[in-house]
Amino acid sequence: MPKPTPFLWFDKEAEEAAKFYVSIFKKSKIKKVTRAPGGNPSGPAGSVLVVDFQVNGQDITAMNGGPGHPLTDAFSLSVLCDTQKEVDYYWKKLTQGGKEVACGWLVDKYGLSWQITPKELMKMIQSKDREKAGRAFQAMMKMIKLDLKALKKAYDGK
Repeated sequence: MPKPTPFLWFDKEAEEAAKFYVSIFKKSKIKKVTRAPGGNPSGPAGSVLVVDFQVNGQDITAMNGGPGHPLTDAFSLSVLCDTQKEVDYYWKKLTQGGKEVACGWLVDKYGLSWQITPKELMKMIQSKDREKAGRAFQAMMKMIKLDLKALKKAYDGK
């Protein structure tokens, strides 16, 4: 059965971006680079047209489509982390040349939005104890990079 694959449009940085993402995530690889035929509007013959790659087993396709269709925060990739150390690692790597946004969101140097989220936060805000969930959510809303210790403290009412 076919499975959806994120398809990212870049001006001309598809291969560079794919290499950057693959360098950050351990179980990742470039699968295939497709070069443009002659007469293609996105670049001269032989230039990179499409890059198929995997990030931790997730297939992603990047295309050099030329200007006019910039990435937007209406689409993001979410990374659920087990520890604060993982949050810190991905945050540091993905914000290099990019920018911090809010609530665990960042935009990398290629314009792709990411959410770097501790798995435990998801459990907190899904708690049946809506008061605890609300405290964790409100604490998250005040953060830029998420701080698991501070989130736990808010959740516990401390």
